[in-house]
Amino acid sequence: MKTVGIIGGTGPESTVAYYRQIVAAYRQKTADGSYPPVIINSIDLKKLLDLAESKQLEALTHYLLGEIQKLALAGADFGILAANTPHMVFDSLARQSPIPLISIVEVTREAASTLGLKRLGIFGTRFTMEAAFFPDVLRGAGIAVVLPTPQERDFIHEKYLAELVSGIVLPETRKGLMKIVSRMKALDRIDGVILGGTELSLMFTEPIYEDIIFLDTAKLHVGKVVERLLSLETA
Repeated sequence: MKTVGIIGGTGPESTVAYYRQIVAAYRQKTADGSYPPVIINSIDLKKLLDLAESKQLEALTHYLLGEIQKLALAGADFGILAANTPHMVFDSLARQSPIPLISIVEVTREAASTLGLKRLGIFGTRFTMEAAFFPDVLRGAGIAVVLPTPQERDFIHEKYLAELVSGIVLPETRKGLMKIVSRMKALDRIDGVILGGTELSLMFTEPIYEDIIFLDTAKLHVGKVVERLLSLETA
């Protein structure tokens, strides 16, 4: 049986959700009472965010690579980064990683293409919203990524790190985020929103709002993990 390794702690709430969803989806697929082997390496979120904030991408890559190597040494056959922000160095990591990595961005592109979406808003940390990794990957599928306004990005970033990362879900924050979705639908003509922060699923519990489809990147990532676990087991 193959083992998935998770770089978690980025943040803790979504790491717990990842684990629970992987176990639940795996058990639903197998229906034989078995559980998937999972290794979690919970790393320092502050260190990751400090490196991202200061744009020390080489240092961030080095830090994450060392943590992935721990997963490999522990017996993981493949791995994931259980957050969107560290995917800003995913390509470099994937080239150097001792185990294969599944990209949250690539699985999001697959889902958006399958759904026929063409213009996607993006919510997440400022690093994720303003980085090129989502636009670059989705552009190849003919999908445009549309940013919220600078003021909206400030609001989303602040609420994400001050509340959602700690599992705090406030009605007024949800109202503010939904207002941004409505504006982007009307003025930017988006047909979907990338929930580019894995804790955002705590806030957006429904898959569709005002005909706008929410792409839950964590849920999509989990689906691909379980698919890989099952395909590797039968290979």
